[in-house]
Amino acid sequence: MAYFLGVDTGGTYTDAVIVDEAATQVIGKAKSLTTRGDLALGIGRAVDAALAGAGVAAADISMVSLSTTLATNALVEGQGGRVALIFIGFDAGDLERGGLTEALGGDPVLRLAGGHEHSGSETAPLDLAALEAEAARLGPEVMGFAVASRFATRNPAHEVAARDLIRRVTGRPVTCSHELSANLNGPKRALTAVLNARLIGMIDRLVAACERHLAALGIAAPLMVVRGDGALISAAMVRERPIETILSGPAASIVGARWLTGAPDALVSDIGGTTTDVALLRDGLPEIDPEGARVGGFRTMVEAVAMRTTGLGGDSEVHLITSGLEGGLRLGPRRLIPVALLAVDHPDMVHMALDRALSTEVAGEFDGRFVIPMGGNPGGLSAREAALLARITTPMPLAQPITSRLEVAAMERLVARGLVMIAGVTPSDASHVLGRLGDWDAQAAEKAVRLLGRRRTGKGERFATDPLVLAQKVVDQLTTQTVDCLLEAAFAEDPAFAGEPPEVLARHVLAQRGIAGHRGVVQATLRLGVPVIGLGASAPAYYGAVGDRLGAEMILPEHAGVANAIGAVVGQVSQRARGIVTSPGEGRFVAHLATGNQMFASRDAALDALEAALTEEATERARRAGAADLRITPERNIREAEIEGRVMFVEASISVTATGRPRIAHDRGVA
Repeated sequence: MAYFLGVDTGGTYTDAVIVDEAATQVIGKAKSLTTRGDLALGIGRAVDAALAGAGVAAADISMVSLSTTLATNALVEGQGGRVALIFIGFDAGDLERGGLTEALGGDPVLRLAGGHEHSGSETAPLDLAALEAEAARLGPEVMGFAVASRFATRNPAHEVAARDLIRRVTGRPVTCSHELSANLNGPKRALTAVLNARLIGMIDRLVAACERHLAALGIAAPLMVVRGDGALISAAMVRERPIETILSGPAASIVGARWLTGAPDALVSDIGGTTTDVALLRDGLPEIDPEGARVGGFRTMVEAVAMRTTGLGGDSEVHLITSGLEGGLRLGPRRLIPVALLAVDHPDMVHMALDRALSTEVAGEFDGRFVIPMGGNPGGLSAREAALLARITTPMPLAQPITSRLEVAAMERLVARGLVMIAGVTPSDASHVLGRLGDWDAQAAEKAVRLLGRRRTGKGERFATDPLVLAQKVVDQLTTQTVDCLLEAAFAEDPAFAGEPPEVLARHVLAQRGIAGHRGVVQATLRLGVPVIGLGASAPAYYGAVGDRLGAEMILPEHAGVANAIGAVVGQVSQRARGIVTSPGEGRFVAHLATGNQMFASRDAALDALEAALTEEATERARRAGAADLRITPERNIREAEIEGRVMFVEASISVTATGRPRIAHDRGVA
């Protein structure tokens, strides 16, 4: 009998599941810590344990599918490799649109003459000489390049020429904006291309790590990856378009939630180490965000499930609010390595540092915090940042490599580049202190929480003298922020509140009093009208209180901790190609094809030619993505206007979708 293997690599854990080929039951499952230094180790441990638990031989695996939250986490935390943007035909003001400057974060930009008009005709020649000189200079300093040209969706010639030159000169990966979206809005396409280029190295390492272990086991089955809309694509394709894996893990969790529970209507809330992802199941299907995936504050052009992703998870950073007399807590959005987890691998160093800090009554700024080197390309660092990084050779107390206040900002830059990670107190540590979790070093967690509690409020008093009290406050804060996440998603999906900012509604005094069940002169009650499906390894530890606060049925499925890995192997392959037909004048119709614009004398001839080209493109992409038994679905949207009694053609868009089941080991030759 053949079996499917699903793997999900998250910020904290890597999960593996074995599902029968009919996708009707889980045969085996396992979890292992994600090993950032070498992802293959964590993947290997999870896969090996799942195979052993299921009693399944590697040779019986006919398909492997991978989902991940690594790309989502990187964007939420503002991390990723350094890239260069080649901005063709745009002006300086375009950089300020759509969050592009923020997304670049100081990475280099080269503005060049060139680009096209809305009609697809060339505005100005592309300055290839300037591009060649700058590409040679920037190549050693960046991980990859993003190329965006004005109206490239009408004519991609300049993006293609720039891509070919950069690859020849530098050998670096290049992302073209027109390859990621057929929509207008150049700055937004550029933003999507920048984020894609930033993620290429990370996703390539993940796919390579998975492939290495599969090869070592003798598994020759195709490797698929979950896209942000829940569909599957081949590993080869995702290496070129890693941006499509943002919301991959959450999308897989939605598919997994439906498979596990059969619930037609529910809010699905998946808590991981870094993020909480909330989406609505309606009539058994997730909604697709028509405006593109929004992650980490950036609105991309990537088609994905309508998901609200918040930087809140079991490993979120605990911030003490010292303003005001009473003080308070806030969690996230950055993920830290829990002190309890760091102490498992480095017990002597961690406990020595914690004991030293506890031996004095003076609370230090960095007490209970550590820094861990992660490797990676250090190109583009300042002299101060490079010097600081050189001192971080092994995991160590955070204060040890910092020699001045100026280096605190330099440390933040190293964290943003993903070159180091910080360890500190998280909800996972608090749960170890409270005895809710016991996988890691609870004693180290207790010491770190005790140190955190010695910080002072605005009154000059300690936040907490008892680590149990502070630990409970941290868990209560996670409950509060999770409730806010679910309320935001509910308000966003309820048509009665369309047009109102859901984040404002969720925190409105009436909503908060309603959740609390206020009873006074005014009585207020607010509850969710659909059940909540809680997913994630830590969901049982936290979500009971969330359901109580919301007055909602909380469904915690048996395999909730590996829902992402389950969702990875029960999806379908789907590829969509889009294009438009425009009319520059009466009796002239232009089909904007990937091979160049083509003029026709009739509307229908242009539409037919475009649909044929898109069908070929979608079919080819679906086969590359690993699909078999293809179904082709074309869709035309024709815009016309009546002027003085005559119907005038304005524009037409066509999309062709090719969908099929994933090709498995014994039918790899099937088209």
